[in-house]
Amino acid sequence: MDVIIILFFLALFVVFLFTLIIEPTYILLFNRPVYVHFYPVKHELDANDKRVLRNNFTFYKRLSEKRKTYFEHRVATFINKYTFMGRNELDVTREMQLKIAATAIMLTFGMRRYLHSTFRVIIIYPDAFLSRTGNYHKGEFNPLAGAVVFSWKHFEEGLYHDNDNINLGLHEFAHVLHLDAKRRRRIGSSLVIFSDTLDKIWHYIQHPENREALLESNYLRSYAYTNRFEFTAVLLEHFFETPHELRQHFPKLYVYVRSMINYREG
Repeated sequence: MDVIIILFFLALFVVFLFTLIIEPTYILLFNRPVYVHFYPVKHELDANDKRVLRNNFTFYKRLSEKRKTYFEHRVATFINKYTFMGRNELDVTREMQLKIAATAIMLTFGMRRYLHSTFRVIIIYPDAFLSRTGNYHKGEFNPLAGAVVFSWKHFEEGLYHDNDNINLGLHEFAHVLHLDAKRRRRIGSSLVIFSDTLDKIWHYIQHPENREALLESNYLRSYAYTNRFEFTAVLLEHFFETPHELRQHFPKLYVYVRSMINYREG
């Protein structure tokens, strides 16, 4: 019994040491978490599920075989955690769940915490829907209702046209991630890095020369300048859809975004 108590307090000390000293120090030195992927038991997808990912996500196809299993585990876990609901007689299929989950996981694949507490349900309409604001929307994130809402037509368009810098799924999940980081930045290294790097990005675009260069380039659509949340979402759309252009024209901004989500290829 005494040994069990000693081991328990030793484990608590190790967790305390890692959380408050080791990882914060590592982040200060390298600006990334000590580790991202650790799954004692991994969930698997079947062959049909994997085919959906291969056919629709270049991001997934470029991963190493080992990292594909991490991606698949996260997709399966995401689908199991959240409720998917169809509206206007829309039947939610397994393929819909996979595409939505993979979009969310793609955005947070470099982060240890990849599941969100700011929503519980994903609602899918066949087309643009009437929001509570009285306007028709293609998508929205409603934290008060704990819901992410999509027009399936426009979600699919975002996947199909993968170089036009408009991806509804990425855009709405970027809002989720942004709010999560604001609310929970003290919990988890990835959210701290996201939040701190986002502050650097905001400082970067507040500089008159940088802001003028962005505006004159017309690289980001005008909607990006609505507010901080929209700028972040649009910037992440561009990072995933036209990364080479972002790196070529705004290399510092590219590096910031890459660091913000701890992105790595392959």
